[in-house]
This record gives sequence, C-alpha cells and structure tokens, in this order.
Amino acid sequence: MNADVAVSLSVLLGIVAVSDATRRLLTRALADTGISVYAVELVSTFQLCCCTHELKLLSEVGGIEPRLALTLTYLAAVIHGLTFCGAIGNPSGALEHAYHARLSGGCALRRIACQFAAAAAARAAVPMIWGMGLSGLHMRHKLLGYRCISQIHAPVPKAAAVELACAFAVQTAITHTRSVDEKYRVHAVAAVIATVVYAGGSLTGAVFNPALAFSTQFPCSGNSFLEYCLVYWLGPLLGMITSVLLFDKVVPLLSRKSSLQLPLDTKKTA
Repeated sequence: MNADVAVSLSVLLGIVAVSDATRRLLTRALADTGISVYAVELVSTFQLCCCTHELKLLSEVGGIEPRLALTLTYLAAVIHGLTFCGAIGNPSGALEHAYHARLSGGCALRRIACQFAAAAAARAAVPMIWGMGLSGLHMRHKLLGYRCISQIHAPVPKAAAVELACAFAVQTAITHTRSVDEKYRVHAVAAVIATVVYAGGSLTGAVFNPALAFSTQFPCSGNSFLEYCLVYWLGPLLGMITSVLLFDKVVPLLSRKSSLQLPLDTKKTA
C-alpha cells in the first residue's frame, strides 16, 4: 500500500469518526425536538458524499487498481450501512419510503432537502481537506485546481439507462433484504453496490443517487447541467420506480393470475 492510499484511508476513517460523533451528539441534543432525524440525515449524507469524493479521487487521479477500488467501495458501503442510524442518504430512497407510507410526504421532502444541502456542503468541504496537502495525491489535485472530468462515457440515453439499471438493482436488493438481520443485510446490499459499480462504473461512474451525483458529478466539465440531470437524476428515479412497481404491482398480479389459472387447468385435466 503506497503512502497516498494510506493517507486517503486515514481521511476516510477520520470523516466517518467525526460524522459518527456528530450524529451521536446531535441525536442526544435534539432528542426531544423532533428534528434529530433531519440532523442525522444531514450528517450521514455529508459522510457519504465526502467519502465518495475521496474514493473518486483515488480511482481517477490516484490510479489505484480496480480490485482495490471495488474493495474500498464495498467496505465503504458496509460502514455507511452500519453507521447511518436510520438515515436514507438517497432522494430516490426517501421517495420510495413515502410511497410505502413509511414516511409522510412532508418528511420525505424535508429529508431530500437535507440530502442536497449535505451534498453541497461536502462539495465545498472536501477541497478544504485536500488543500491541507496531506498526501502527494492531494497536492497534485490542488495544483490542477481540483479539476474533474465527466464520468459519462456513453451517449446520454445509454448512460441514463445504465444509471436506471444500477438503481433498479440496488433498490431491488434493499427491498428483498428488509427482513434480514441488519448486520447481514448491509453486506448483501454492499455486495450489490460493488457489483453495479463494477458493471457500470466505466460508463457513468455508477452513482445511482441524485444527491451524491449532485456533489461528485455535477461540478465536473464535459457535459451540460441538463445532461447530468437526465443521467444522474432521471435515470435513478426511474430505476427505483421500475423496481417498486415491478415487485408491488406486476409480480403480485402475475402470481394471482397463476393461482387462479391453476384450478382451471386441474379441472380440464380431470
């Protein structure tokens, strides 16, 4: 492990540790106010975005091996899942919770506002960390003016379809593991996340999270704001909707039709 990777891992651990301490402090301080859930959402999404910025820098500028990048992606997903304390960290996920009445519409919108606020805050905070010059990688990135280039390496419709497919896969994994014990569930979801990053990362970065994309992708040059919206906002939203409708409406409908048709087929055979 080279020095740049070691420093970046230390930065990641520091971000998680500070975020976790802040979450605990705010949860206790705001316990009786009813706004602790929004504070947790804000801090957790900030943690997610800051860590992703650092991982993105390691992968794009640091040139680490793809296997190491995927391993770090998996580990980061596990850590986020274990430390989020009920935060969602994804606007599409908040809308899915509202659709299933696990959240009220107003609560979901407030959570989404917190997610985008945290995404913007992370986008402003991470260059300050890099500006400290903790590693050669950070110093090189500072000299380049923190420049980033679009990760969309496909026509916009295809790129949007990739983000749709990634969001569909992750939402499906989340839906079908809700009854699993949390300590096992986070590993299952993290494995799916690492898989979709491997499959779609070379085409779009496989972000499948509108708030995270707003923080890590929208500042990059190479595509217009509208193109980023279509790929990183519309694609994941449609992916979530497709997964929800498929397993809430289509699959149960087909199952009912099969169960109704089975007795008819039995009578015909008799």
